[in-house]
Amino acid sequence: MVRFSLQASHKTDRFPVALRVTHYRTAFVPTMPELPEVETYRRFLHEVVLHQTIAAVEILDAHVLAVEPDILRRELVGATVTGTRRLGKNCFLELSTGKVLALHFGMTGDVGAYRHDYDVPRFTRVALHLQDGLRVAFIDPRKFGRIRLADNVTAFQSEKKLGPDALDLTAAELATGLAKKKTLIKPLLLDQRLTAGLGNWIVDEVLFQAAVHPERRAASLSADEVTRLHAAVQLVLRTAIEQEATYRQFPATFLIHAREWDTAPDPQSDAHRFCPRDKALIVKKYVGGRATYFCTVCQPQPQPE
Repeated sequence: MVRFSLQASHKTDRFPVALRVTHYRTAFVPTMPELPEVETYRRFLHEVVLHQTIAAVEILDAHVLAVEPDILRRELVGATVTGTRRLGKNCFLELSTGKVLALHFGMTGDVGAYRHDYDVPRFTRVALHLQDGLRVAFIDPRKFGRIRLADNVTAFQSEKKLGPDALDLTAAELATGLAKKKTLIKPLLLDQRLTAGLGNWIVDEVLFQAAVHPERRAASLSADEVTRLHAAVQLVLRTAIEQEATYRQFPATFLIHAREWDTAPDPQSDAHRFCPRDKALIVKKYVGGRATYFCTVCQPQPQPE
């Protein structure tokens, strides 16, 4: 779950002089940043760093670096951010040098911006000092996130063997990816080589919205089911991005409320524990080693092979 807070005393052309921008998680949410969170991060970074020149790189903990500190400073200092992009769970700052700074947020990564030392967010590992005085923080309590340099996004995608971004995946590409695959549908959708950006809760939600059991064999899906699956990917991701991954604001028709990560839409009711379509109790089991939530009624068990 993400939030932004801006506190200002008076304004300059771009941002307040006494600016404190903090991008933070509220409450305990036992999930890593997924595609919707990372898209929210990208939009935040786009607002604060676009067309800004990097004046200095402050490294507080090199553990999150997948590049030598001296090389990082050499490539970043003096470069201007010309654009921002996202591929799956990876965020990119495009630089005037032609290279990109790649940010992966691991299990607990976050971003923030501040102007003064006394405002530095807790667990800041790296800070980019912009020429206008604003500082952009890469925040990561558990330090599983990584900062890399790449020649471009395409080269990064090829090196990491990532498929197309889940929001850009076409129905035809999905059909081709599932065809003739005997793999269970849930683990296959989690495979970033098929499409980049689908995490555990997202796949559960997609399968629920498409009424497909997580233990179906991928090749067993009909053309209509693949079409529903593709539509569900778009629905779930766009809804999550629109709500900035604030789970309690998701529609009551979403399965995610059964995970009880956040306050249910109706805190006085246990309705979130039941399927919104048929009122059956939502089941939890492990599929492919991952905790999986589904409805046994509207997501019928596959027939024995």
